[in-house]
Amino acid sequence: MTPPPARPAAPANPLVPGFHPDPSVTRVGDDYYLACSSFEYFPGIPLFHSHDLVNWRQIGNAVTRPGQLALEKTPLLGGAWAPTIRFRDGRFWLVVTDAMGRGSLVFTADRAEGPWSDGIVMQGVSGIDPDIAWDADGTCFVTYSGLRLDGDRAGEHLGIQQVRMDPETGRALEEPRSLWSGTGLMFPEAPHLYEIDGVWYLMIAEGGTERGHSVSIARSDRPDGPFEGCPANPVLSARSTDRPVQNTGHADLVRTPDGGWALVMLGMRPRGLTRAFSPMGRETFGTALEWVDGWPVVRPVEPGPAPQPVGYEDDFTGTELGPQWISVRTPAADWSSLTERPGRLVVHADGSTMDDPRPRFVGRRQQHQAAEFSVRMDCSGGTGGLSLRIDEHHHYDIEAAAGVVRARARVGGLRQVWEQPLPGPADEVTVRIVVEPAEGTGPDALGPDLVRLSAWTPAGPVELAVLDGRYVSAETAAAFTGRVVGVYAAEGVVAFDRFRYRGQDPAAPAPRP
Repeated sequence: MTPPPARPAAPANPLVPGFHPDPSVTRVGDDYYLACSSFEYFPGIPLFHSHDLVNWRQIGNAVTRPGQLALEKTPLLGGAWAPTIRFRDGRFWLVVTDAMGRGSLVFTADRAEGPWSDGIVMQGVSGIDPDIAWDADGTCFVTYSGLRLDGDRAGEHLGIQQVRMDPETGRALEEPRSLWSGTGLMFPEAPHLYEIDGVWYLMIAEGGTERGHSVSIARSDRPDGPFEGCPANPVLSARSTDRPVQNTGHADLVRTPDGGWALVMLGMRPRGLTRAFSPMGRETFGTALEWVDGWPVVRPVEPGPAPQPVGYEDDFTGTELGPQWISVRTPAADWSSLTERPGRLVVHADGSTMDDPRPRFVGRRQQHQAAEFSVRMDCSGGTGGLSLRIDEHHHYDIEAAAGVVRARARVGGLRQVWEQPLPGPADEVTVRIVVEPAEGTGPDALGPDLVRLSAWTPAGPVELAVLDGRYVSAETAAAFTGRVVGVYAAEGVVAFDRFRYRGQDPAAPAPRP
């Protein structure tokens, strides 16, 4: 079996920039729909639409109501892991792991924009990264990575597992069977099962989601195996190379508009002299492939050309926040308002800070290596500001209160504060976070970038701190997420206006000699 060859084209990578890991894609006619992991953030599981697999627009989130995921008490690293999105019988299907929460879930929707169902818990699936597929007779197969997250056997990994399932009830119809689990590299995960011209392909990730991440594939004449591995496995990996896009893996396969084939997958753009730090975490990339003797030959993942600067502004004039705005474990609508003071986002504090698991914080992903965030705030009734967050243990903040402006840094168990009085009457203050990619070969270039925390007061600009960006990167935090920057309130009531973002990616670094 040899499917028709692709007509490869270089995509505009990253396809979806910023913290958008574990992408899954499905094609419905001439439309493409993509879903990503979101971990502890709400709303969860962002959804994107495209006509060409290159230009993507966020159309919503699958998780928009409390209770669809058990996020409120989700521990660090938990929440929405690795969705698979598919379309069958006039419905969209999405399977996902709510890690350390409800477990493995099945969601459905008539439209990708939603609303999505409350989610059915899969019974008989003890693992992560579920995939859903159907054979010609309509039998449903759920294939997953057998990593146990709870119980007496937590941490045990059983490799790639599969069950036949009733997707309407979530009930497994048999005991799990073990399938092909790769070439022997660690953490076989992210399975996806496809039938192509009568041949079943099982594609997985292995090697861990760090620099050793890779894609491997096997084939069979049956969806339940036995599977034969590709002689050229792994068919995609950037490990031990000088490619600017690293950690490439966790891929999904899809037909392109011109009749070829493509993979979407996660990758990271590490920076610094040793390319050790990735501020935005895992992002969504794409690449083309060809079929040779029934096996995929995948092109390396390359960054697209440096785009023009991107800018947007939110004046908070709507009645609800757009789908790009996310909060931590709790819905922002529970403690913020766009109608209390029209044209302002009003955030009510509860005494929590950015060090807490449920801060009064709502933000957007950093999507470019050079970025500037700013917001005007009325701090006459409270204390709040702008935070660049990886998690509750790794964040940089610039905040204002009546008469004072502060910069805060939290790195693990270390905390530092810089403080200056605000000159004159300064109830209205603009706070700003600027991310500058590190250049040269000096000490500042060891990290990926510098983070400048400043405020603009009636008396002019005040820069409080210039901090090393390596301490708010995915590798330092050991995080599955990337940077999210947004507004927060720590005391009283704070009103925000004119949230602005400007970002640009510099040209990709040249390969090393």
